Amino acid sequence: MMDHPGFWQKAGPFSLNEIVATGKAELRDFTKGDFEIKDIRPLDTAGPRDLSFFENVKYLPLFQNTKAGACIVSEQFAKHAPPGVILLISDEPYKDYARALKLFYPTSRFTQVANVDHRREGDFIHKTAVIEEGVRIEPGAVIGPEAHIGRGSVIAAGAVIGYRVYIGRDNYIGPGASVVHALLGDRVILHSGVRIGSDGFGFIPGRGGHFKVPQIGRVIIQDDVEIGANTTIDRGSLSDTVIGEGTKIDNLVQIAHNVVIGRHCLIVSQTGISGSTTLGDYVVMGGQSATVGHITIGDGTQVAANGKLMKSAAPGSKLGGVPAQPLSHWLKEVALLKKLRKDHEVRTRRKN
Repeated sequence: MMDHPGFWQKAGPFSLNEIVATGKAELRDFTKGDFEIKDIRPLDTAGPRDLSFFENVKYLPLFQNTKAGACIVSEQFAKHAPPGVILLISDEPYKDYARALKLFYPTSRFTQVANVDHRREGDFIHKTAVIEEGVRIEPGAVIGPEAHIGRGSVIAAGAVIGYRVYIGRDNYIGPGASVVHALLGDRVILHSGVRIGSDGFGFIPGRGGHFKVPQIGRVIIQDDVEIGANTTIDRGSLSDTVIGEGTKIDNLVQIAHNVVIGRHCLIVSQTGISGSTTLGDYVVMGGQSATVGHITIGDGTQVAANGKLMKSAAPGSKLGGVPAQPLSHWLKEVALLKKLRKDHEVRTRRKN
């Protein structure tokens, strides 16, 4: 998987003049217009020939330490840029970043799945797919171009394995499941109807409608992960969505783009984890729990059913309620409300 060629055909390089022509950003130093950019990367992984963007103040430390060659940023944050970073000043950094993404990744409008026009005779396995010995592929399964299926894996009826997807060894991909833009380790189990690698929910609201942001990241699923029926895991917008080793995810869970889940977590049915949230190792999320985006949940945290996390949680926290708070506090509040209700009922009966 380390040598994976990626899922998108990248255009470029492009000069900064060509990039600003796609939107409304302006070069702070117009003499840098011929500077060539090779790719678009997140603040923390961008290099001297990469473009990045900064808008969310939560990531100010990443912006202050970025190695990016150029960065799209609003005027109010320009003073925090590291020396040497070429600034593209924008009133809408996120939107201008999205426009630049479309320039570099012109095919990103659609998910890369399978080209059955060049299938092997009599089935739906692309001629460029690599199928190791001992793989079982059931009727109706589709294996896309350059996909890799490891030894001992089972691809059940009606499953779809997309372009360049890597499936490790001894995996089970259930009936009707779809896996696109993803790399899977060994002994991964995906139950019926699982959706891996669909677009993250990236839109910029505006008076003229909602502007779609290309989603060019991946989903990385490590060894011994099990994912329940009809759960959905979105691919990253620019970085990756990651599910850590040994994590078990129930049915009907929604995991948004750029979420990173640690090792051996338990995520119970109907939980929703918002974009760019990070879970540490051994986190437990009870049924119908949820998080806002861009927070960190520390190792060993336990969230009771229906708990709604609105802020980051320290390692070892036990939380419940809406918004989530220490479990002991929440239980006392529930007990107090119950007592208040009973007292009210007693007073009402006495009046009558």
